Amino acid sequence: MRILLVEDNRRLNLSLKTSLIEEGYAVDAAFDGPEALDLAPSTPYDIIILDVMLPGLNGLEVCRTLRRQGLKTPILLLTARDAVQDRVAGLDSGADDYLVKPFAMSELLARLRALLRREASNKSGLLEVGDLVIDPATHFVERAGQDIKLTAKEYTLLEYFMRHPNQLISREMVESHLWSYDFESVSNVVDVYVRRLRRKIDDPFDGVKLLETVRGAGYRLRVPAKKA
Repeated sequence: MRILLVEDNRRLNLSLKTSLIEEGYAVDAAFDGPEALDLAPSTPYDIIILDVMLPGLNGLEVCRTLRRQGLKTPILLLTARDAVQDRVAGLDSGADDYLVKPFAMSELLARLRALLRREASNKSGLLEVGDLVIDPATHFVERAGQDIKLTAKEYTLLEYFMRHPNQLISREMVESHLWSYDFESVSNVVDVYVRRLRRKIDDPFDGVKLLETVRGAGYRLRVPAKKA
């Protein structure tokens, strides 16, 4: 999943970005309000983490502007202000959640997982395609009742496919969701990760193969037809 992180404190920005990347997220960093307004509509971010106190244009104004533009991406506000009126102002600006500094990284990750669950059609939070099941809250993966161990990037790739079942996903779409702008792309990096993922979720199992390659176009995680 891809995140836009808007935080003007460069040390905190770098620290948060590093931690999120270690969790398998792709992260683009912005450092002021105008930069956030440029980036947010141009890329299909899954979540925006937005500091309230920003130079140029504060986070509340950025949030209101994005909502007026019709952007529906979940927004998590960060702020040092914890008064009730400040939280109300943040939520009224169009934000989906509000986190007060200082915070533990574990809490930030939990808030992100909660926001992603809200977006899921399955309100339990679980994503299911055939007998393949993942839990975004814990990164637990199983198929046919068997646990599957994935790396952070493999998991992120699988979650992306699971959120778009039966849809054709091009290599460019995978790159735009799984890697940040500063990633130096290698021509076959997506193919490599798809092969690794297929070896874990398809090859060990008999029956229907879920992850298919559409020659010259990309990939599709196919939902098996239900048995009559």
